[in-house]
Amino acid sequence: MLMTRRKRKEQKEVAIYLNNKLIPQVHRLKYLGIIFDRKLTFKEHINYMANKCTKLIFLLSKAAKLNWGLNHQTLKTIYLGGILPLLLYGAPVWIKAIELECYKAKLIRVQRLINIKIAKAYRTVSNEALCILTGMTPITTKIEEAAQIYQLTRGNTKGEEAQVDSRMEVKH
Repeated sequence: MLMTRRKRKEQKEVAIYLNNKLIPQVHRLKYLGIIFDRKLTFKEHINYMANKCTKLIFLLSKAAKLNWGLNHQTLKTIYLGGILPLLLYGAPVWIKAIELECYKAKLIRVQRLINIKIAKAYRTVSNEALCILTGMTPITTKIEEAAQIYQLTRGNTKGEEAQVDSRMEVKH
């Protein structure tokens, strides 16, 4: 795969041989669960992730209907343990992609689906209101937080003092 952001007018296909066999050139590559495209836009990765989580949410809601629905705490646990890690996987790598509104909207759409199920609300309720009703942090904030925590813990901070917010229980 030839990775570049340049707009070239010359030939984009490069012929590489290994043991006298032509290695085919691809336009996307899945490496450690993250789909890289040749322009590094991560469009394919975000689409794949959103579709996978949407299917999971619909399967969950289909199974929950058989048992007269799950309560909001169970759905919240499933979201925090199953869907949110899928959405946050590799966030430090593709964090710049959510600067575009179309990618951000796909991720918000996924969170909105599960928030509607958790709050047992109508589809006309706004996303911001759903986040408040369910007590969930908006997905874009969660992604930025995950990338920031990665940079502070494993990134190149060069001895800087890091201040990270952590969850505290409310007391009386």
